Amino acid sequence: MDRRHFLKFGSFVTVSAATAGLAGCGGNDGNTNSPMPTTPDAPAATGSNWKFPQSVASGDPRPDSIMLWTRVVPTSADDVATAGTAANLTIKVQVTDADNAAKIGTTGALTGTLAVDAAVPVYAQYDNTVRHKVTGLSAGKTYYYQFVAGDVRSKVGRFKTAPAKDADVAQLKFAFLSCQDWSINHWGAYSTLKDENIDFFVHLGDYIYETVGEAFQVGAVESAHTALTLPNGTLKSAGSDAKYATTLADYRYLYKKYRTDARLQAVHERFAIIAVWDDHEFSDDCWNDAQTYTNGTVSATGGDNEHQPTRRREANQAWYEYMPADIFFSTDPRDSYFNVKIYRELQFGKLAHLVMTDERLYRTDHVIPEAAPNPATGNPVGSIGARYMVPEATLAAVEAQKIAATVGKLPDELIFVSILGQTQRDWWKTTMKGSAATWKLWGNEVSLLKMGVDGTTAIATLLALQAVATLATGIGQAATATGSTPRGAAFVAVKTTGGNDAQATTAVGALATADGMAGGTADQATLAGAMATAGFTDATQIGVTVQAYLAARAAAPAGAATQAVAGAQVIAFGFIKPNVVALKQNSPFIPADKKAGLTPYFTRFVLNADQWDGYNAERKALMKHLKDNSIKNVVALTGDIHAFYAGTVNDDYTAAGGGTPVMVDLVTAGVSSDSFFSYLRDAVGSLSSDLATLVYYPLSIPVTGLGTVDLKVNLLDHTLRASAVTAASLAEGLRVQLRGALGAKGVPEAQLDVTTTAVLTSLQASPSFTGQLVPLAQQLAGMNSNPWLALANTDAQGYALVTLTPAGLSCEFRQVNKLVAGNAPATVVAKVTTATVAKDVAAVTIS
Repeated sequence: MDRRHFLKFGSFVTVSAATAGLAGCGGNDGNTNSPMPTTPDAPAATGSNWKFPQSVASGDPRPDSIMLWTRVVPTSADDVATAGTAANLTIKVQVTDADNAAKIGTTGALTGTLAVDAAVPVYAQYDNTVRHKVTGLSAGKTYYYQFVAGDVRSKVGRFKTAPAKDADVAQLKFAFLSCQDWSINHWGAYSTLKDENIDFFVHLGDYIYETVGEAFQVGAVESAHTALTLPNGTLKSAGSDAKYATTLADYRYLYKKYRTDARLQAVHERFAIIAVWDDHEFSDDCWNDAQTYTNGTVSATGGDNEHQPTRRREANQAWYEYMPADIFFSTDPRDSYFNVKIYRELQFGKLAHLVMTDERLYRTDHVIPEAAPNPATGNPVGSIGARYMVPEATLAAVEAQKIAATVGKLPDELIFVSILGQTQRDWWKTTMKGSAATWKLWGNEVSLLKMGVDGTTAIATLLALQAVATLATGIGQAATATGSTPRGAAFVAVKTTGGNDAQATTAVGALATADGMAGGTADQATLAGAMATAGFTDATQIGVTVQAYLAARAAAPAGAATQAVAGAQVIAFGFIKPNVVALKQNSPFIPADKKAGLTPYFTRFVLNADQWDGYNAERKALMKHLKDNSIKNVVALTGDIHAFYAGTVNDDYTAAGGGTPVMVDLVTAGVSSDSFFSYLRDAVGSLSSDLATLVYYPLSIPVTGLGTVDLKVNLLDHTLRASAVTAASLAEGLRVQLRGALGAKGVPEAQLDVTTTAVLTSLQASPSFTGQLVPLAQQLAGMNSNPWLALANTDAQGYALVTLTPAGLSCEFRQVNKLVAGNAPATVVAKVTTATVAKDVAAVTIS
């Protein structure tokens, strides 16, 4: 972009240089001390007919500067629905370093010497928003600011400048958050965040949602958030009421409406924001200027989504107008939708270097396009198979093909398989390598952590679990015939592993004799020897039979039913599961009517190819850069996926053992957006009802005076990562969901916590819970699907709070409670989980 283009938009961004007294104001052209007097087309605002409906905000704190923001309109104007004014005007901005903490969020006049008292033009063509940069500030200092229109003052805001780049900083504290859908759940997180003692907050995108009335937005929402009505909007599909923002007026409407929330205003008034966008600031799962609502048309390259350059450009401008980000923007039509650059860096002394990236504007199409033909049907693949639940081998093969097609022909071999694009990628590498800060923090929109499921192991696990009840019944019946439950277990084990009735009877006799001679305490070796002497030669059959016998024997104090289950579990997981893993759809343990439906799932899947999992080659290139250059203490701060995760990012997840950890990724859940668990819970049935248990288990709990409370037990967390599951831990994982369900049943909030605890305590005494659900979760966790994941909480809303020191990083994931009677809960924070990263170690521990 040349300087002439830059100056065409310079009139919107004004700049003041702080002084001991009155400061000048000038266009953003480098001449920050030149005065900007009131012009004929921007007369000074006078009188009391003014208001600041979206309050104030600040952003991008640097050692010597800050970007300030507000919006001013006549008192008679609607806060949201209408444009501000037909003509331009001029207001004032004032900044002081005097202590005005008591006035934050009020319209009281600032006290103390003003470092800035400048005239600022307000332009109707930019929706009466103001973006004013103040320079010449002192490093590491707290300032207070206010805008004045005629006789009317905005609320007082506060910001803190960054420490000097060469400063030794003992501690930095900040929050990071994302995904705040106005139309679902609540924004109580902001009422808590405003009281935190932080230096700034990072927003990783989905500040707005471009859709209104979409399926995932139809549900419980706090009464404070009234329904949205886009000025224009486009119907998402025929027969649907859902619309998506299409015009500049639509996107502006959403920012204005979102920014009317008093809790969000309060956070903006108290802390500077450092923001980037993700997808919903333009379009769900977007790339470049393409929307992914529809599959597009098949082309010579496999397929594409619908490109909407005008809509993309309108979305860019609205974000720029409403976000106090110190970035470049152009209105020159020749720049098309590449008219903004939001990736940038900020430094906080020697302690931290924050690198913010743009992972939508420059990214290429999903490696497997939604419109690509499905080889089996000829129809477009669609989102399932392209973005979600993508076969890992297919994804890797297509990515390799696209890379191979560029080698020797194009300067960037990742040009068709990139999230960042070459220019931004090179900038990222250079910035990371050149940083002298102890911690390199990466504001990263989509998770770097591999999140996969081995379909073969998952199906085998589920089939084994389903077999336990049938096997236990068979053991009980055999126990009557053979004289004891351990003998019954041995009988069923021989039959299950391929033996006939005569062989099963022989085995039972041999085991009973050997055990009797040992006084009922024969060990595994003795019993295995007895079976061998009786003519058994199959090591697997001997091992499973003996272990089933021993398990049933050991469970004798708990009774015959428990003995039968213990023996059944040995048979199911000692033989049936390995058999299914080895033979897949050809295993005799797969019911005939299930074979066709399950066959496609005997492979490894990537859950979400819209994340970095879908761009593995570029992820590997970035991790190789960090590893080769010994760049340590890199921690990504991530949003997007509506869940809390923590883990290591490895150099090559497909290598033996999952590769070598290089950096850490910390992922925050959405402020209010429905959880990843809830999305997958609702979708898994249509994908395959046989796989639903990998995600949830329906549970009905009778509660005195309330009837039945229906829950969906979250098993996805255990499917995704190894965990030590106990009855207590599984019950505790239901606390937030149960509390919300009890609140919906009418339990007063003052009684919710004690009632929830009582129900969970009772649940842990339930035989069905401890005998069925707990073993189920244990077996799923035992798959150890993603060993690099230290934390997975997929059913949550909330935010993350980071405390950074030279010695380490501590991140508190703050999960919030559900709605209570249509309102945000009075007790907002339900649970705090802490992730810790020590200096120079690419690892994360959870407490």
